[in-house]
Amino acid sequence: MTGMLASVNTIDEALWVLNAGVDIIDLKEPANGALGALEPETITTIVKRINGKRPISATIGDLPLEPETITATVNRIAKTGVDYIKIGFFPQGDPLSTLQSLVPATQQGTKLIAVFFADQPMELALIPALKKHGFYGAMIDTADKESGSLRQVFSEEMLQSFINQCRQQQLFCGLAGSLSLADIPFLTRLNPDYLGFRGALCHAHQRTEKLDPFAFKAVKEQLAKNS
Repeated sequence: MTGMLASVNTIDEALWVLNAGVDIIDLKEPANGALGALEPETITTIVKRINGKRPISATIGDLPLEPETITATVNRIAKTGVDYIKIGFFPQGDPLSTLQSLVPATQQGTKLIAVFFADQPMELALIPALKKHGFYGAMIDTADKESGSLRQVFSEEMLQSFINQCRQQQLFCGLAGSLSLADIPFLTRLNPDYLGFRGALCHAHQRTEKLDPFAFKAVKEQLAKNS
């Protein structure tokens, strides 16, 4: 069954989606980019308030794949107590050296999720290396939220290939990227572990607006219907 991830940026939003029955609470600041990060202090506060009632993921920001920068940021976010840490695999930087630098974190039990971007050059050949270096999962998102939804920039065949590769490596896998209600029946058919939402849950479907209870309910019901 495909779960529902909801991205939030405040304590109130986190508590609201918890009570509304979301499967994964994702902490990020949409105004700061595709993987805009919240302050560690805010993340820590939310983790304490949720108190283990749902898994929590957090992004580290739109950072280039530079080993020292990524490792320092991951270690800082790990101290907040989140369950998963999402790292953007942007085209800039050195992915293999970054993966190697993160081995100590994964050996200590930090669950890392690599985020690839469908609207940028991607190296899905890295998926076996993710497993080798101890990553917990991988997902595909979009970097430019104005470029259209995931299905508009990436074919179903390629998405299925990504999910199959994750399954072969026993990696937790997810799909996100300006997803709408109309995307849910097609994407759940591919059987990812979860679908991620922000804009579809907000007023006027704008990711920087507040959550809309009616929009959230519609997404949750559509997921339940198709999972």
